[in-house]
Amino acid sequence: MEKKFKFNWGAGAILAVFILLFFVLMGRFFYIAYTKNIENVDLVAYAEKKWTRYQTLDANRGTIYDHRGQPLAEDIPSYTLYAVLDKKFQHIKDPEKTAEQLAPILDREPDEIEETLSKPKRFEVQVPGGRQLSHSKKEKIDKLKIDGLEFKEETKRYYPNQTFAPFVLGYTNETGQNEITGALGLEKTLDKYLKETNGSLSFKSDTKGVKLPDPKEKVKKPKNGSNVYLTLDEKIQLVLEQAMTKADKKYNPEKIIGIVADPKTGKILAMSNRPAFNPNKRDIKDFTNRAISDPYEPGSTMKIFTLAAAIEEGVYNGNETYKSGQYKIPHNRPISDHNKVGWGTITFNEGVQNSSNVLFSKLAREKLGYDRLLNYLKKFGLDKPTGIDLPNEKSGRILYNYEIEKLTTAFGQGTTVTPIQQIQAATAIANGGKMMKPFVIDKVVDPATKKVLLQHKPEVVGNPISAETAKEERDILETVVTKGTGKPYQIKGYSIAGKTGTAQVVDKETGQYAHGWGQNIFSFMGMAPKDDPKLLVYVAVDRPHLKPTELGSYPVADIFTTVMKNSLQYMNIEPKEEKKEKKTVSDSSVKINDYTNKAASAAESELKSSGMKPVTLGSGSEVVSQQPAAGERLLPGERVILRTDGNVQMPDLTGWSLSDVLKFSKMMDLDASVKGTGYAVSQSLKKGSIVKEKDYLTVDFQKPEMPSVNLSDEEESGTSQ
Repeated sequence: MEKKFKFNWGAGAILAVFILLFFVLMGRFFYIAYTKNIENVDLVAYAEKKWTRYQTLDANRGTIYDHRGQPLAEDIPSYTLYAVLDKKFQHIKDPEKTAEQLAPILDREPDEIEETLSKPKRFEVQVPGGRQLSHSKKEKIDKLKIDGLEFKEETKRYYPNQTFAPFVLGYTNETGQNEITGALGLEKTLDKYLKETNGSLSFKSDTKGVKLPDPKEKVKKPKNGSNVYLTLDEKIQLVLEQAMTKADKKYNPEKIIGIVADPKTGKILAMSNRPAFNPNKRDIKDFTNRAISDPYEPGSTMKIFTLAAAIEEGVYNGNETYKSGQYKIPHNRPISDHNKVGWGTITFNEGVQNSSNVLFSKLAREKLGYDRLLNYLKKFGLDKPTGIDLPNEKSGRILYNYEIEKLTTAFGQGTTVTPIQQIQAATAIANGGKMMKPFVIDKVVDPATKKVLLQHKPEVVGNPISAETAKEERDILETVVTKGTGKPYQIKGYSIAGKTGTAQVVDKETGQYAHGWGQNIFSFMGMAPKDDPKLLVYVAVDRPHLKPTELGSYPVADIFTTVMKNSLQYMNIEPKEEKKEKKTVSDSSVKINDYTNKAASAAESELKSSGMKPVTLGSGSEVVSQQPAAGERLLPGERVILRTDGNVQMPDLTGWSLSDVLKFSKMMDLDASVKGTGYAVSQSLKKGSIVKEKDYLTVDFQKPEMPSVNLSDEEESGTSQ
């Protein structure tokens, strides 16, 4: 019997489903093969990425050098420390012990490190304090031989001299992907030259990273940043930094500014401020480069330019005499000299030596005239920025509306200027009348092609005075240092020409000038050697904390003499043997003789005949010591203290100047304290009492009641001007 075929609907359905799935899959396959795309994923690109390996080829940011080729800012290798926590690999086995070993190297607390090393479900973590480690720290960590620690090599910006011209160099920030960008100073303004461009390498490999037989390598070469060469001299800058740091620690002033320039070219050899910062640590309290961005009343350094104008116009006669003390002008209170009473009738040259406000008021009003003076101030560039190649330069303002403002501008008050404006103007005095534009960037060089991309050269920006005027003024300014207010700035073997300044500071709270001991900006502008200056140095110290027996010139002189002497010697400018001084200007000062072992009565008579005021201490008949010492020069009317044997009775100090009180305290070895300014009005030791060594003496000073304008910038009685 023939068997009848029976269709199995269940098997048919299953077969139909498989046939349908086959055609769907085949359709999908042909679709993908044709479009080379799946779910918006480009399969060709995906395969390319899957089999291609990429490596970054690091480039270096350009190096900043001093003018002799010493690196001041450079890229160096650095290391970031990671810890592997996944137990499938070599990992940190004892987080507590590891943290204790790493803490002193990374300068972190062990608990902080241990907490990071104990994080669960983490393959790898960056160790706290482990970024941008130096090679020496890496070696210390390597010696610990701790399993699970790994290093990633990077680069970091490094400043080898630490706190060194930080406001000039600036610093950099890391913006991610180990990319460095300038953030301050030349690092920022020259970023387009210094910035590097990393390269790359790509090749085909298997899943394990092994190159295929035909890896198809593609190389994009890295491009290093260009190198910058500055005019700064590393040695001179280091001397300036060290001297400023020493003064900063000793006197704790509000600020210090120092600039060293080559007056022949305008090159800035050193520049710094306090407060400062270490760009490696970024301990920044103030972002202002006060050498170029802080206009203030300069004080008597401004007299340099008033004097130059008078000499150039032929209205200055150094031997001409005038009555010092006060200068009366219509409808205004008189202007007075810094000691209120002046020095009697003296010559113009003596007025310069004593920094007499009366003299410079007279020069401005009677000799030059206000219009001519203003014209010269503009010729010296004191009305506009210098254009120095540093960021954020500001300009001061010449205050010249009313007659009193015109007079005070002549001796440095009311009008404001920046230190760099004064440096530029003073190059004309030091450089035969040619005023040089200051600059710090010498050149920018491409390290690959050696092509010079940017170069600055010396530029004469004006001829405000003649060479003859410049020479005459340097001769006069030398006597300021040898005979006048600039005595603390003398350097044995070197001829220094310069001018002191003691500017008043406006109190921000009251809007009035600050008063009190040391509440001034003390400064000095000096050049050497006088006949052919190779260096021009400006130093300003703002409101140092002075002891009652210390003068404002102390911190300024400490910095100036250290920097000038060391820099001249470094430049192989040998000191000259001292010769008998040639009189180039009139001088009425008196050289003090040696009176020790001589009869006190005879010494008194001789001093009185010389115009001095002798003060004899003790009951003996012969002089055993004296103040000041033999050889020093004083102006007529100053006190000379003679000591004889026997007990010393306390003199009446009323009317004495600070310098006289200091002479007395030094001679008697007293622990002296002074209050106020001006002249002595009271004393703690009673007149006629027996004075003993180490006695404590307090003297109150008070300014004389005078209806005068004392807009002087000078220290009171016995301080530097």
